[in-house]
Amino acid sequence: MAQNFSNDPRVYMAAERTFLAWIRTGLALMGFGFVVARFGLFLRELSATRLNLPLRSSAFSTATGIVLILIGVTVNLASIVRHMRLIADLQRGADTFARPSREAIGVAAILAIVGVAMVIYMCALS
Repeated sequence: MAQNFSNDPRVYMAAERTFLAWIRTGLALMGFGFVVARFGLFLRELSATRLNLPLRSSAFSTATGIVLILIGVTVNLASIVRHMRLIADLQRGADTFARPSREAIGVAAILAIVGVAMVIYMCALS
């Protein structure tokens, strides 16, 4: 038998905290993506000031940074949709606690793929 949590303010506050955590995650991904994208520019500027450093393309860091920024934007948009569905489910009295977080699993999988790609790229540079 499902309990009705629609009148318990703690459940809504917990949903708000979870929503804010997802927003922080999205912002962190966007910030990290910006840093990664600008790192290639930093390396290019560094090699331009020192003549003995070989100039390498920064296309990979720019592309990786853009991908991370887009993942952050997607996380924020998905968190809005998930939060609105959760609030609607709570207001209907539906049991929402037994569902796994597909968004969290998706973000973890995508970040693992990006991390492996970065490791392969760094090993190829060595």
